[in-house]
Amino acid sequence: MKVRLVSITRSYVEEASLDPEELIVYVARVSNPSNQLNTGTAAGLLAYLIKHKHWSPFEMVDMTVEIVTSRGIAQQILRHRSFSFQEFSQRYAEVTDFEPIQLRLKADKNRQSSSEALENEVLQNAVDSFIKSSELVYKGLLEAGVAKECARFVLPITTQTKIYMKGNVRSWIHYLGERTKEHTQLEHRQIAEEIRALFEGHFPNVAKALQDAR
Repeated sequence: MKVRLVSITRSYVEEASLDPEELIVYVARVSNPSNQLNTGTAAGLLAYLIKHKHWSPFEMVDMTVEIVTSRGIAQQILRHRSFSFQEFSQRYAEVTDFEPIQLRLKADKNRQSSSEALENEVLQNAVDSFIKSSELVYKGLLEAGVAKECARFVLPITTQTKIYMKGNVRSWIHYLGERTKEHTQLEHRQIAEEIRALFEGHFPNVAKALQDAR
């Protein structure tokens, strides 16, 4: 699993160089043009907007991240429909890596979740053997001239993929609020925590206001 920042909306305001949070404040003050470049009160206005749920200014700034994960977790991420995605194509390029699988016991109450790790060498060896076998079959098909779009069907969903995920700040606030919760699958939650660290680094006042509003 790997997450890295790709881009954040850049300001082209000629009068000043604005960081992403200041740009949110700039567009929020569209009806008060004489005060749009007042960055000194940006943190206070962001807190006010969040407290009173005025979300539209947060839709004006986008952030794009690159995520390397398994196809299984990518399927969960792609369900967030307010985002735009670009994903590695197994029809075009050859698969080379697989994400590790941690075996965990099923949760007591949540039917779709898991609990503590299961330390079972026999089962882990069986999983590793299965993944290796599917990889060998896949490569054998490619060597025999089978099209990638056909050969990929023998691969498990732990096959590694890469996606670019772009969304506005409002969408990221919702995504991080949901996917950093305990009910999220561990592998997905780890990705969300990495994204949250990036988000907080570039939107510190927004992150603080969200924390204070809880």
